[in-house]
Amino acid sequence: MSEKSGSIIMGMIWMFVISLLLIWLPGIGPLIAGIVGGKTAGGVMAGMLAAMLPGMLLAGGLFAFGTVFTGLPFVGAIIAGGGVLLYAIYVLPLLIGAFIGGLLA
Repeated sequence: MSEKSGSIIMGMIWMFVISLLLIWLPGIGPLIAGIVGGKTAGGVMAGMLAAMLPGMLLAGGLFAFGTVFTGLPFVGAIIAGGGVLLYAIYVLPLLIGAFIGGLLA
């Protein structure tokens, strides 16, 4: 039996690079990036994690830096919320693609 192997980090990198290259295809670009990233990650759960982890890191970073630079935690929370909202709009086709790619792995 062959053991499935994959890398969540490489899945995230592939999703990022392909998303940047296919930014001119709204909806289809993230779907293709999710399929490739999910297949590279090696499974459904790994693909979903590879799609969600950058958004969580982005939200945490925006909150931390928004708070540090403004000195107000409330403003940092608003900045982080805006970033998460934009990522939530983008992540749906990416998650669907990661699910399909994970099934193909």
